[in-house]
Amino acid sequence: MSETRTVRAGRRTVALHRPQKPFVPDGTGSAPYTKGDLFDYYRAVAPFILPHLRGRPLMLERHPDGITGPRFMQKDTPEHYPDWITRAEVPKQGGTVTHTVCDDSATLLYLADQACVTLHRWQSRVGRLDRPDRMVFDLDPAGDGTPQAAYGPVREAAGLLGELLDRVGLPSAVMTTGSRGLHVVVPVNGRHHVDDVRAFAKELTEVLAAAHPDRLTTAVRKKDRGGRLYLDVQRNGYAQTAVAPFSVRARPGAPVAVPLAWEQLDAPGTHAARWTIADAVEQARGDPWAGLLRSPRALGPARRKLRALRGG
Repeated sequence: MSETRTVRAGRRTVALHRPQKPFVPDGTGSAPYTKGDLFDYYRAVAPFILPHLRGRPLMLERHPDGITGPRFMQKDTPEHYPDWITRAEVPKQGGTVTHTVCDDSATLLYLADQACVTLHRWQSRVGRLDRPDRMVFDLDPAGDGTPQAAYGPVREAAGLLGELLDRVGLPSAVMTTGSRGLHVVVPVNGRHHVDDVRAFAKELTEVLAAAHPDRLTTAVRKKDRGGRLYLDVQRNGYAQTAVAPFSVRARPGAPVAVPLAWEQLDAPGTHAARWTIADAVEQARGDPWAGLLRSPRALGPARRKLRALRGG
């Protein structure tokens, strides 16, 4: 079989090199997923993942020799990337970083050919980098158990967080991470400074942890968590990233971070790594978030309601 194949992606032709290269162990001892399998997954899921990527700087998790080989996290866009790939020049101390922005299917497939397994996105968009339009809560279970073993506490925490967000008038959506935890995502209106968004997220998790001190914590240091689930809001800081919906994770079996409908949390067999490149596109076609994130909210009314709850 040819070591290179090409596909059309919009107006572009994208090459896939070494499609038969083993890339991800399937987790069962059967034949591994290949680089071609990864590429074909991203080609199929492109209509569903691109709305979550467009206009956002990315950090790319690349595994040139497959996930059992070396990994590197790429922020700066290499000079050899095609000029039709969108870039975002972002100031940093002492200079700038030129992030890749994935605005179309050709870029997505080019990144897959470059052995990018996972895409981590900013919560804000180019042109308004200090004004996020997403707020993310990362539910990090204690210990080192399997996704299945960790799922009970994570599912419970997601439900409690969703209820609190509802009480303060904020819509929310839940997503598996493809690892052990869940993300709860809130659409915000993009008018609040990133520091204000992070401060609100921190205040909300403090309220939730105070209500359930035996199960939940906001302690950043692991030694201070005492076996409790960590409510992590660090991904809301400036230049911080979170795994993008429908991204593949670099783990055996090629699990995928997938959006869920809230009722799916309690479905038999659900856990944070339940979906893989074999069935994540089917989940995507079900539109589990059903336009929920198209209703962004201001944080002012929610902050007032939260403080009323805290005071009460």
